[in-house]
Amino acid sequence: MSTTNLKKSLTFIVDLAHKVGDYLYRSANKKKHIYHKSEIDLVTQFDKKSQDLIVTALTKEFPYSGILSEEDISRNLDASVKWIVDPLDGTTNFAHGLPIWAISIALELDGKIALGIVYDPTRREMFSAIKDAGAFLNKKKIKASKIKRLEQSLLVTGFPYDIRKTRNNNLNHFGNFAVRAQAVRRLGSAALDLCYTACGRFDGYWELKLSPWDQAAGSLILKEAGGRITDFKGKNFNIYGDEVLGTNGLIHRQMMKVLKISDCRLRI
Repeated sequence: MSTTNLKKSLTFIVDLAHKVGDYLYRSANKKKHIYHKSEIDLVTQFDKKSQDLIVTALTKEFPYSGILSEEDISRNLDASVKWIVDPLDGTTNFAHGLPIWAISIALELDGKIALGIVYDPTRREMFSAIKDAGAFLNKKKIKASKIKRLEQSLLVTGFPYDIRKTRNNNLNHFGNFAVRAQAVRRLGSAALDLCYTACGRFDGYWELKLSPWDQAAGSLILKEAGGRITDFKGKNFNIYGDEVLGTNGLIHRQMMKVLKISDCRLRI
């Protein structure tokens, strides 16, 4: 796909995300019907409505493209052009009336993310990126932070949905970073965690067991903002993998060193 076509696609996706996101914002205080996909993994009727609106628009505009979306939508996944959609990232927050949630849409071309947007309707913040063309927040270019030391860094993370059933639940890493960083936060939206790292609100981010739609758009936005993203061992990041470490690049090795610690003993 040419640069011109990518820009046209970005314009279409930005407009679509604004329309759907603003619908969700207007619906945020309405009664929610909450369904449980697992003990702590929620979905509401608004997740499904958002997905319906996005998938319908994508199918009409890009009829031959594949689509992978969170709420049980997978179409033509072998296509070289594929949209990866999270219609409402941060559903638990949304369900509880906590205004930290977003829409995330990415375009995968031949196995690589070429375009991505993350839209936060509550703050009217549109993060966007095209591969090799920089990252933007409301059309203004953004860059990752310049913090060089872990102890001066504000970090963010999340916890997997099987936290109650497995020891590999990130609590050990959380404890190890809590005593080494300036502070650690947990917002509840992986897409926003990545974008906030991209624009310097956070200096580093790590998480386990995410799905492709959680991180496809945000990972591109972080890379285009000058950040670095890998797995915990520094190997190439894969949106279909189990680990993500995203930083400003300057504290990446310091965070990798902490992630090697296998327990939660508070060694400084």
